[in-house]
Amino acid sequence: MEEEEEAIGLLDKVLEDEDVFLLEECELGTPASPGSGSPFLVAVKVEAGKGLEMRKLVLSGFLASEEIYINQLEALLLPMKPLKATATTSQPVLTIQQIETIFYKIQDIYEIHKEFYDSLCPKVQQWDSQVTMGHLFQKLASQLGVYKAFVDNYKVALETAEKCSQSNNQFQKISEELKVKGPKDSKDSHTSVTMEALLYKPIDRVTRSTLVLHDLLKHTPVDHPDYPLLQDALRISQNFLSSINEDIDPRRTAVTTPKGETRQLVKDGFLVEVSESSRKLRHVFLFTDVLLCAKLKKTSAGKHQQYDCKWYIPLADLVFPSPEESEASPQVQPFPDHELEDMKMKISTLKSEIQKEKANKGQSRAIERLKKKMFENEFLLLLNSPTIPFRIHNRNGKSYLFLLSSDYERSEWREAIQKLQKKDLQAFVLSSVELQVLTGSCFKLRTVHNIPVTSNKDDDESPGLYGFLHVIVHSAKGFKQSANLYCTLEVDSFGYFVSKAKTRVFRDTAEPKWDEEFEIELEGSQSLRILCYEKCYDKSKVNKDNNEIVDKIMGKGQIQLDPQTVETKNWHTDVIEMNGIKVEFSMKFTSRDMSLKRTPSKKQTGVFGVKISVVTKRERSKVPYIVRQCVEEVEKRGIEEVGIYRISGVATDIQALKAVFDANNKDILLMLSDMDINAIAGTLKLYFRELPEPLLTDRLYPAFMEGIALSDPAAKENCMMHLLRSLPDPNLITFLFLLEHLKRVADKEPVNKMSLHNLATVFGPTLLRPSEVESKAHLTSAADIWSHDVMAQVQVLLYYLQHPPISFAELKRNTLYFSTDV
Repeated sequence: MEEEEEAIGLLDKVLEDEDVFLLEECELGTPASPGSGSPFLVAVKVEAGKGLEMRKLVLSGFLASEEIYINQLEALLLPMKPLKATATTSQPVLTIQQIETIFYKIQDIYEIHKEFYDSLCPKVQQWDSQVTMGHLFQKLASQLGVYKAFVDNYKVALETAEKCSQSNNQFQKISEELKVKGPKDSKDSHTSVTMEALLYKPIDRVTRSTLVLHDLLKHTPVDHPDYPLLQDALRISQNFLSSINEDIDPRRTAVTTPKGETRQLVKDGFLVEVSESSRKLRHVFLFTDVLLCAKLKKTSAGKHQQYDCKWYIPLADLVFPSPEESEASPQVQPFPDHELEDMKMKISTLKSEIQKEKANKGQSRAIERLKKKMFENEFLLLLNSPTIPFRIHNRNGKSYLFLLSSDYERSEWREAIQKLQKKDLQAFVLSSVELQVLTGSCFKLRTVHNIPVTSNKDDDESPGLYGFLHVIVHSAKGFKQSANLYCTLEVDSFGYFVSKAKTRVFRDTAEPKWDEEFEIELEGSQSLRILCYEKCYDKSKVNKDNNEIVDKIMGKGQIQLDPQTVETKNWHTDVIEMNGIKVEFSMKFTSRDMSLKRTPSKKQTGVFGVKISVVTKRERSKVPYIVRQCVEEVEKRGIEEVGIYRISGVATDIQALKAVFDANNKDILLMLSDMDINAIAGTLKLYFRELPEPLLTDRLYPAFMEGIALSDPAAKENCMMHLLRSLPDPNLITFLFLLEHLKRVADKEPVNKMSLHNLATVFGPTLLRPSEVESKAHLTSAADIWSHDVMAQVQVLLYYLQHPPISFAELKRNTLYFSTDV
C-alpha cells in the first residue's frame, strides 16, 4: 500500500521529460542508491535469477495495490444500483442523467481491472522462471481509451456530484462516507472514503501502471519474451499520459499525500521572509496538510523551471505564537524611506520612457532594456517596503518570520491555515523522495505565476486611477455581540497595499454608524479594501516585532475600482460583505488635476483660500492662528499617533473645523480638544493646500527647482538659504514654525512611524505646488504622481527638514553680497 501511494504523486515528475524518465533518485520497487539508475530505455543487464526475483517483488507490490484499487471501484459502484432504482420512482434521489454523469465509465474500468487482476494473480502466486505477463500489461495499455473518456468527463462528474450533494441531503450522506473493503490480509475490514476522493483514483492509477512498467523493464533481460511487450505497453501509456496531462483539471491543483489522500493546493503567493537578517522573496505554498516555503531555482535557457524547498511545516505542527509569546525578531535594517521614494520616482520615469518609445515605435530592444530596469526597481520596492510581521512556529523546531505590506494578507494567510487545522490532521515527516515530488509539483500547481509588479502586466491592462478617492464609511451590521469597532481603508500602489484611513472607534455596539468621509490619494490604484476591527485595549497584547497592540480583524473585503463606475460626479453607494458582516459605504473619484487646483477665495473674511499676508495682518500675528492651534494640538496629543499626517482624517470633521476657523468661532478651542487628531492634522494640510498661492510662492518656484538640482553642496546651501530670505516675512516665519514642528514629529518616528522623508512626501507638494496659472508650465502628466516636479518638491522640503535649525533673525542678518533678484 505504501509503495503504491508513494508512486501516485509522481506523474508530474515522470512527465518532466517526455523522452526520458529521470527517476534515478526516486525509483519505485527498489531501494535507491546515490547516483544509481539510468534512463529507462537503456536496459540494465542483470543476472537472470536476481532480475526475476526483483520482477516478482515489483509485481507482488503492484498486485496488492491492484486489489485495493478494485475495492475502491467496487465501493464507488455500490450506491449506483440503488440510485438507479430510485430514479424511476416518485421520489428519486438523482436523475438517470446525473447518475450516468457521475459514474461515467466506472463500470467499464472496473471490469478491465478485474479481468487483469484475475489473470495476473495466479501467475505471481505460482511464480517460476518461465512466467510471462507482458501480454497482460499490453492489453491493459490498449484499453486506455476508456480512461480518456473518463478523464474528459471527470470535471463534469465532480461538479455534478457537488451540486447534487448541496441540493440533496440523502446523496450528501452517501457521498461523504463510502465504505471501501480492506485487503484480504488487512485487520481493517472497511475504511470510509469520500466520493470525490474515489473519483480521483482512476487518474492516479494510470500513473501507477506507467511507473510499474518502468520498474519491470529495468529488471527484465532484453532477450526475455516480455521485454518487447512491456516496452510497447510503456510507450502507449507514456503517450497517453502526455496527451492528457494538460487536460486533467485536478492535476493542476492536487498531488497525493503519503497516505493516499488527495493533497490539494489551497493558496500560494509571494511573501518576503526574514532569513539570516536579510529579506528574501519566497513563493509560499499552502497545501491541505502542509505549508511549504520555496524559491525558484535559476535555470539555463530552455530548461524547465523548478522550485527549491527552503523549509516546510506540517499543519499539525504549525502554531501562531501570540504577541506576548513571540520572541523579538532578528534585526533587519529597515530600508530608508527616501530610497523607497527614489525607487518610485525611477519606476515612474521608466514607465513614461517606455510609453514614449512605444508611441514613437522605438526599437523593441530599447523597450526591453527599459522594462528590465523597471522590473529591477519594482522588485527592490516589493522586497523592501513590507513592514507588518507575520510569524509562524513549528512546535518541534524553529520560528519563521515574514514581512507583509498589509494586515489583509496576514489575516488571509492566518485564516486559510486555521481553517485547514480544524480538520483531523496528523504530524508527519516527508522523506527526501516525497519532498522532491511535492516541490516538483509546485511549478504546475501554482496559481500565482508572476511577481506582483506592474512590469509583469500586459499592455492592455488598466493602469489604475491617479487622483483622490472620496469614501464615506456609513455603517456596519451582522456582528453577533457588542464590541468596540472601527474600520481601516487600504488601496494598492506600486504592486502592494497601503493603509490610508481609519474611522473612529464606535464603542460597545453591534451596529456601528460612523458616517465618516475620507479623501484618499490614489497612485495607479485598482482596488479598495475595507477591514473591520475590534479594538483591543489590553496593553499586554503588544507585538514584539513592531511594538503595536494587535487588534482583532472581524471582517475584510475588497472591491475593484472600475473607472466607469467611480469617475462620476455623483456618489456611488455600495455594500461590502465580509464573513457575514456588511459594511455600507459611498465613494466618488476626483482626478488629480481637478483636485489639486489652487482657487483663490472670493470672500474677504475667513482664513481658507485667503493670502497668508492678509490673514496675519488681520490677526496681527506672525503665524496664522489656525496653524498655531493645529500644531499645538498635534504636539499635545497626536505626536505619538501612528501615521500622523499620513492617515486621512474624517472629511466631515475637517469641513466642520474649516467652517469654525473661517467664522473665527469662540468655541474653536473646545472643538479642537474634542476632535479626532487625524482630522486636526488634515485641517492643517487643507489650509496650506487651499492657499491661493503656495507658501513658498509662485515667483520663487522655478528657483527652488533649480536650487535643489545643484550638485555642489556649498552652492546648494547658498542658493537654498538665499531663497528663504527672499520669501515675504509672513511666509518665511510660518514656514520656519512648521519646519520645527515637523522635526519634533519626526523625533518620535520609532512610535509614530513618520520619518522626515515621510513628512516631506506629505507636505512637499502642499507647500510648493504652484497655483493654477503657474502650474501649466511646470506640471507634467496629471496621471503621474511621481513626476520629477513632485519629487523635486519633496526634496526641497526634505533639504530644509534635514538642515540644522534655521532662525529668522540669523537668516535676515546674513545677507549675501550677490543680487537679491531671483
